Amino acid sequence: MTPLLLDTDIVSFQFKNHSYASLYDLDLIGHPLVISFMTLAELERWAISASWGQARRDRLKDYIAPYTILASSDALSAKWAEVTFAAQRNGFRIECADAWIAATALLYNLPLVTHNRQDYRGVPGLQIVSHAA
Repeated sequence: MTPLLLDTDIVSFQFKNHSYASLYDLDLIGHPLVISFMTLAELERWAISASWGQARRDRLKDYIAPYTILASSDALSAKWAEVTFAAQRNGFRIECADAWIAATALLYNLPLVTHNRQDYRGVPGLQIVSHAA
């Protein structure tokens, strides 16, 4: 099956057992799950900003261990530049972290599973899986 790139929100929903997580259960079954290095960084920041103790941080680390994490590279940096320019050219602003995630999806030709579809407006060619209204 095709690997799926998960946005930070989806990983967060799953980790917290948020009610939105169940919206994506059928989409994820049987697919290899992938995250961007940027999602890993956002999750680390989340833990720090919420003053998590070591036990909860370890639980998060164990939770994301099965995911394949795609690292930054020269090719990804070039794709990030393309994504940010394309969004701007199309009249949209894309946050830096979202641009890294979109660039990862585009570089590796992976569908992006997100509940924040609007964060990626203006990015051409991005395959999005979303159950957001």
